Amino acid sequence: MIARIYRPAPNAMQSGKGKSRQWVLVYEPASPREIDPLMGYTSSGDTRQQVRLSFETQEEAEAYAQKSGIAYSVQPAHDATPKRQSYPDNFRADRKTPWTH
Repeated sequence: MIARIYRPAPNAMQSGKGKSRQWVLVYEPASPREIDPLMGYTSSGDTRQQVRLSFETQEEAEAYAQKSGIAYSVQPAHDATPKRQSYPDNFRADRKTPWTH
C-alpha cells in the first residue's frame, strides 16, 4: 500500500490560509469502490482510506512513513503567487483594462 504526502491547497472560496500549512499523509486506495446493488451506497473493504494524518513539516511526514515502513510519494507544495494590488489602482487613468459600467 502506497501513501501520498502533500500539502493541501487553501480553500478557493476564502482568502485565508486555514488548513493549508500542514502536510498530510493519506493512503492511496488499494481496491476500487463498489456500488451496493440493493441500496446504491458506495463501499470499500479498504479501511486505510479513512486514515488522514497531519504533520507540521514534510520531513516529519517522511520520517513517520519511513519509521512505519510505508511506501510513499511526495507531491511538491504549490505556493500561491501573491497578487499585489492597491485600491487606488482601480481608478487610475492609465489602467490596462478599460473602466466599464
